[in-house]
Amino acid sequence: METAYEECLCYELSRRAVQFQRQVALPVYYKGLKLDCGYKLDLVVEDSVVVELKAIEELLPVHSAQLLTYLKSSGKRVGILINFNVPVLTKGLKRMVNHYIESPMADSVSASSAHQPEGDSIPDSLSTLRFPPRLSDSAVKRDPR
Repeated sequence: METAYEECLCYELSRRAVQFQRQVALPVYYKGLKLDCGYKLDLVVEDSVVVELKAIEELLPVHSAQLLTYLKSSGKRVGILINFNVPVLTKGLKRMVNHYIESPMADSVSASSAHQPEGDSIPDSLSTLRFPPRLSDSAVKRDPR
């Protein structure tokens, strides 16, 4: 089901002339080696926001950890988890911000993060999307948490 929602979201972004990339390959490096395994980012919007799409019962901590890994590895700062398996889409949004700062001991440092720090906002292109009634009963808006 996530693939269908991804297709619909990409259609809506295209209609609004919002730049995005789909299924962006993110290689894994270990001790200077590029490994054959890697990650795929569902969407990168306006070359700044990583969007991870889900169609699951509920978002779990592992999904937040997945998005934080993507943010840290890609060097992006803002990410959004979107769970489409909710009655009202705004209840399925989780915004995350990566405050990763590389140090001389980068191999042993993990990302520290916070949810929605003051001054950061979801780009207008994502906060005003409207989905057809079959996908959502409401517009996508910033989560007020």
